[in-house]
Amino acid sequence: MRLVSYDQGGAGVLLGEEIVPLRALGRSGGVRELLAELGADGLRALAEQAASAAERVALGDVQLAAPVPDPQKIVCIGLNYRDHAEESGQEIPQAPMWFGKFANSLRGSGEPIVLPAAHPDYVDYEAELALVIGREAHEVSEARALEHIAGVMPFNDISARDLQLQNPLWMSGKAIDSFAPCGPALVTLDEAGDLGALTLRTVIDGETVQEGSTANLIFGPAELVAWLSRTMTLLPGDVIATGTPAGVGAAKGRFLRAGETVAVEIDGVGVLSNPVSG
Repeated sequence: MRLVSYDQGGAGVLLGEEIVPLRALGRSGGVRELLAELGADGLRALAEQAASAAERVALGDVQLAAPVPDPQKIVCIGLNYRDHAEESGQEIPQAPMWFGKFANSLRGSGEPIVLPAAHPDYVDYEAELALVIGREAHEVSEARALEHIAGVMPFNDISARDLQLQNPLWMSGKAIDSFAPCGPALVTLDEAGDLGALTLRTVIDGETVQEGSTANLIFGPAELVAWLSRTMTLLPGDVIATGTPAGVGAAKGRFLRAGETVAVEIDGVGVLSNPVSG
């Protein structure tokens, strides 16, 4: 199943080019509330209910928002692909390196990434697979961690490299307005495929500038959820961006410019596409 949020607070189940609103399925609230209320079995039942629902909204008539527009936490993992650590001149991490973003950075597919007026020159892309928590996770084992993931989505960890490198904590170049586009949909695990064998890429105006596979993650999805849950309680709707492979713009002096369109594609999961504006 694919869950989306859209303008004016709407949320629903995406079926091809149509959305079945949650209100048509007798549900109030948004995607985060839905995840908190329903387990995996409940989501499967909701998918079956949506398939026969009469009320539909055309996808082309709405503006998508971030699939979960109001997560409590957005946790991003740095240097989580060996090839990206190598191209950055960094040692392979011995434990997950994480930092946070905030809701101000969230954008949906089709919404603009806005280059900061004061720092427009070194804004970079990072194609990532993001996990969305579906069930509260605290001190969970790696063996049971996937049971706490509702689904996945493409994520673009936009980064202002000049600001990032001014601060060893990185966040000054990361937690900027519009710098966490994600979506277009939250794809449940039964539809997403093998999380350890997904191809992801960045495409700018039709040119592939980055490509890699989640097979090369240093810390995989289950390990990340288990590790993070040792010290923080992960809640339904929380987002974990799992890191980016080699090929980022900083390694080759190729940064985003106003007027371009940047897309993050994950095979079998979806295409997140955002225009870049100044």
